Amino acid sequence: MTVPLYRIPYSRSFLEFQLPAEMHVTVAESRAVEPIADEWGAIQDALAQPVSSPPLHELARPDDKVCIVFTDSTRSSPDHLFVRGLLAELQQAGVKDKNIILLCATGMHRPSTQAEKVNKLGADVVKRYQVIDNEPENPAVLVDLGVTPGGTPVQVHRAAVESDILIATGIVEPHQYAGYSGGCKTLAVGAAGEALISHTHGPAFVDNPATRLGSVMGNPFQEAVTEAARRAGLRFIINAVLDENKRILRVRAGDPEGAFQILVGFAKSVYEVPVPTQYDIVIGGVGYPKDTNLYQASRAPSYLFFAPVPVVRPGGFLIIPARCEEGVGDGVGEQRFLKAMRDAPDIQFILDDARRNGYPPGQQRAFVMAKVLEMARVVIVGSEYPDLVADCKMIPAATMEAALALAGQETGAASDVLIVPHAMLTLPIVQPAGTK
Repeated sequence: MTVPLYRIPYSRSFLEFQLPAEMHVTVAESRAVEPIADEWGAIQDALAQPVSSPPLHELARPDDKVCIVFTDSTRSSPDHLFVRGLLAELQQAGVKDKNIILLCATGMHRPSTQAEKVNKLGADVVKRYQVIDNEPENPAVLVDLGVTPGGTPVQVHRAAVESDILIATGIVEPHQYAGYSGGCKTLAVGAAGEALISHTHGPAFVDNPATRLGSVMGNPFQEAVTEAARRAGLRFIINAVLDENKRILRVRAGDPEGAFQILVGFAKSVYEVPVPTQYDIVIGGVGYPKDTNLYQASRAPSYLFFAPVPVVRPGGFLIIPARCEEGVGDGVGEQRFLKAMRDAPDIQFILDDARRNGYPPGQQRAFVMAKVLEMARVVIVGSEYPDLVADCKMIPAATMEAALALAGQETGAASDVLIVPHAMLTLPIVQPAGTK
């Protein structure tokens, strides 16, 4: 009998591997949807017929100051197309180039490089317009907008708050805290000050059972970022749902909350996939750009673990191929994650310390991964920095074969295995046979 060959993303390519014949394999993939053939045409249509909003060229006036908040290089949002469409609308309204600022929503990540700005927006846009990064630790560029009823301190970049027209781009996909990303989050986290990011990523939010993948309604994180965006004056968004090849499946523009909710409904129909049980071994794919560093790549095991029901059984293995050519990552948040993981004597210390003392932004990823590692083992395959993987209390493996051999020794030859080729774009929902 021929043993099947499986393929999973790794950096800009793939890894191929086989499983022992005795293992019972399930593959979970998002629902196949025909991508939009004319992406530019679809974006123009979305901007011409926005959700619960006049078109942008009718909202804007010639003397308006405009801020467009766009996603950083860790997101696959097609901002080169989004921004092109938004700028065309603003030009139609007569807005002057000098009055337009493009703000990269880096959150607590490192500043974007010039090459990344060009890759995101196009060389002509970067040359023609002012393009800046968020500075979450610089009080001089932040505006204090008070505290939400839920206790979230709202600080947002001055360029966003002081604009007459505030716009954000984004992609709607499963997100561990927000339920689904996009909507208000690009602005409310990506262009926020450290205090807001620290509060919304703190243990009280992360421990809250309503802060879950796929959950938007009643989600305290989503409520916090929505209120923050309202206070900042977010007027207009353009968001899309993408497939695993970064092709646009659906795009909407207009009112931040209305357009977002429409796309969430569609995204759920694509990304949420039923599986019949929990598994001994779960293999999750990441791929570029999320696997450029361990901080981002570690989202895959945490996404799989924090599904409505963890897809891995207690004591099981989460195997994640990730090149991690940038190591853990160079940003403030990434380095805080590394320090917390490396310096703690054990996983329980990370959990106890976070719940007792809290943590600064970025270090929440250590708390999240400690919650995963409390129940399962995480193997990172093919990292260029295996020592850093070990420092972060995960297991480095050079090859898929080595990772599978390690896991199989513990879980047995007849293990149940789940393969999720695109772990960031697939939300497996455990639904035993006979349930709906």
